[in-house]
Amino acid sequence: MLELGFPAIPTMGRKRCIREDLQRLVRRSGFRIRDDRRHHRSGPPAWHWRKRGTQNQAIGRSRGGLTTKILALVDALGNLVRFVLMPGQRHDSVGVEPLIKDIDFQALLADKAFDVDWLRAELNKRGAIAVIPPKSNRTKLIQCDVDMYRWRHLVENFFCKLKEFRRIATRYEKTDGSFKAMIHLVGSLLAIR
Repeated sequence: MLELGFPAIPTMGRKRCIREDLQRLVRRSGFRIRDDRRHHRSGPPAWHWRKRGTQNQAIGRSRGGLTTKILALVDALGNLVRFVLMPGQRHDSVGVEPLIKDIDFQALLADKAFDVDWLRAELNKRGAIAVIPPKSNRTKLIQCDVDMYRWRHLVENFFCKLKEFRRIATRYEKTDGSFKAMIHLVGSLLAIR
């Protein structure tokens, strides 16, 4: 301690009170608590308090860990028209409204996850056919055109081709903007093949 410039710890004081002696020792040594650190919480000063993490980056926590859900709309040839990124724990039907907004189509082919009443009403209002098989828990059975539903494999084929690119399948990008750019790039590459 002497080589660091600290005085030696004194022996027990008159009243055998080492606490006062240590406080005097620290005061004399030049160690001070900075004023910006004197507050009721531990951590950095107030100007460092900002949210960190994955706000608004379409990364969600699900059983498989941190995941991103790609909700895609493809044309009759299986080419990408539009897509929406969502956190992995969000339900698929949440992203449908921005996906079909301002697009004219005659039929929407989707799986059972999209069997919701508001979507069927929206498609009916537009004059489009809803080719969505009913969920098993639906009380009123709704018919589905099975022959037309077979063409839904084009969506699945698009996702298989999309996930051939490892960068998309494992999401190397941190931000959703760069991940969207990579999906657009791969989608246009698949369209010109």
